Parts: sequence; C-alpha cells; structure tokens
Amino acid sequence: AMSAFEKPQIIAHIQKGLSYTVFDCKWVPCSAKFVTMGNFARGTGVIQLYEIQQGDLKLLREIEKAKPIKCGTFGATSLQQRYLATGDFEGNLQIWNLEAPEMPVYSVKGHKEIINTIDGIGGLGIGEGAPEIVTGSRDGNVKVWDPRQKDDPVANMEPVQGENKRDCWTVAFGNAYNQEERVVCAGYDNGDIKLFDLRNMSLRWETNIKNGVCSLEFDRKDISMNKLVATSLEGKFHVFDMRTQHPTKGFASVSEKAHKSTVWQVRHLPQNRELFMTAGGAGSLHLWKYEYPIHRSKKDSEGVEMGVAGSVSLLQNVTLSTQPISSLDWSPDKRGLCICSSFDQMVRVLIVTKLHKI
Repeated sequence: AMSAFEKPQIIAHIQKGLSYTVFDCKWVPCSAKFVTMGNFARGTGVIQLYEIQQGDLKLLREIEKAKPIKCGTFGATSLQQRYLATGDFEGNLQIWNLEAPEMPVYSVKGHKEIINTIDGIGGLGIGEGAPEIVTGSRDGNVKVWDPRQKDDPVANMEPVQGENKRDCWTVAFGNAYNQEERVVCAGYDNGDIKLFDLRNMSLRWETNIKNGVCSLEFDRKDISMNKLVATSLEGKFHVFDMRTQHPTKGFASVSEKAHKSTVWQVRHLPQNRELFMTAGGAGSLHLWKYEYPIHRSKKDSEGVEMGVAGSVSLLQNVTLSTQPISSLDWSPDKRGLCICSSFDQMVRVLIVTKLHKI
C-alpha cells in the first residue's frame, strides 16, 4: 500500500462562481483555455471561454444563445479549427467556431427533445476514420452525425417497434483503432447499456445494471476495446473488461459502491488509462486505479473463452461542494490538470499531484 506521503493529492487550484447553471465544461485542446456551457435563469443558453492566467481565470468570451446548452465536445474537430459541438434543450446539434460564434458552422434539429449527451471521434488526431459526433436524447434515440454531411444522421439507434422509449443519459465512442471499426455505447435511465457496432450497424451487446446509467467512458476511444466504466444512480460504478465477449455471459465486470449518492461522471486520465476519476452527487471526487487480474480470460466448462474482471482501488477522494458535480474534464495536454463544474454554479480548476508515480 502507498503511504500518505506518496498518495496523489487533489488540490483545488482556482475556483470561480458563475452567474448561471453550468452543465458541462471542456478543455480547448492544446491550450490553457476551457469552455463552460449552461443556461441563464432567464432561459437562454451560454458558452463562456476562459483562460488560466497567473493562477487566475480570465473570461475571454461570453456567447449567449436562444436555448440552454446541455453538453459539448471537441472530439470531432481538427486541431487547426478546434470547433465546439453542442447539444441543447430543444434537440439542436450545433457546431461553433468560438472565434466567430454569431452563427453556427453546422446546425441540425437532431432530436425531438433535449440532447442530454454528446461525444466526438476522428478529430484531434484521436481515432482512425471520419470525424463523427454522437448524440443521445430524452426522445430515446442515439444518432451519429458526420459534420461534413447536412441534415441526416449516418446512423440512428432507436427503440424497436413496441419497445418503450427510454431516456438516453450518456453516450461514448470506442474501438476506433482503424478506418473501419467503431462502436457507440449508450446508457439509459432504466439501467440499460447498449453497445452498437457502427461498422455493421448492429447491436453487439446489451446489459442492465439495475440503476440509471449516468456516465459511460472507454478508457481509450482509439484502441481495440479494452475497458468500459459505467456509473449510475445509487452510488455504484461498474468496470467491464471489453477484451473478451462470451456468447451468453457478455463481458466480465467488477462493481464498486463509491459515493453515497449518484455517480454523475467518469473520466479516465489521458496519460494513464488505468486511472480514472468519478464525480458524485454529494460534491465529491474519487480517484481510482484499475488492476488487471493475472489472466484476463479463462475457458468456461464448454471450453469457450470468457473474460475475468480485475479489481479497483481508491487512491484519493475530496469533497469540493455541497452540490452535485455536473461535469469533469482532464486536460489532454498537462497531466493532472482537471476542471469540474457543479450545481452550486461553480467551476474549479484542480491539480492532482504525483500521478506520474503510480
């Protein structure tokens, strides 16, 4: 076990109160800048662009839009353009040039109801293949968009005829290790997790974790599927080993009761995929390490390969707020630098120390 001296520490470096409810925050790639997204009390949407300067936050730009903004991603943009894709309360998917944000560079009425969740792939040099954006909505649909194609999604995963539509709370790209392969994983309010194979447009796997799925993330988007973390209501998260899929048992997993309330978010450290942070409903952050078992697969009684889950250990935790932490993002460029937003209308810049020692 690590001594307290060697343990990573989570330090609140800068905190700033905002004049609106903030739902999401994302680092601008290759910069000391980040964006926050949310809604003003008057019902309009807002995007703010901040830069870290001499240990303080400088507001560079504030953009007000007609509808509240729920979520955003830079995942489908080039490093040259760094365009932000957002989902709003009316179901609009829009892409913004933050240098000239008056009109979106792309706009589509993607869903009938709020877009809860968004992810991007194929940009920023992460993931092979075309740039794509995935959106998940309260309308029950999960849609994949090519920002170079107007109006129609390239894929739409909708509830089958006669099946109740479920509120989709979280989506994540993965398996984008070559030009052809790509998956989308979606989590729903009833505990369903569905893995869609975009190459052959099929449902590859589904399971149910008994509680609403708040956040999903592969440890890396651009490698052959390795691990997937799913967080849920009731304070639990699950880590699935995605290397070995058994025909009936699916993927092996380990679960952990982490927080006393909902686990809103999970984010893997960009520089070390075995470390991840979870954000909780009681305003806490927990930093975890995944340890692989000696053998990641074994044969069942019929001789068919099945996965073996590893174990999870808590490295550090901290309580930052009395309110839920709504979003969390690690800096892709500087190890241990992290931003998070919470429902007390705060954004915080955190420094997590000693991560290189783990």
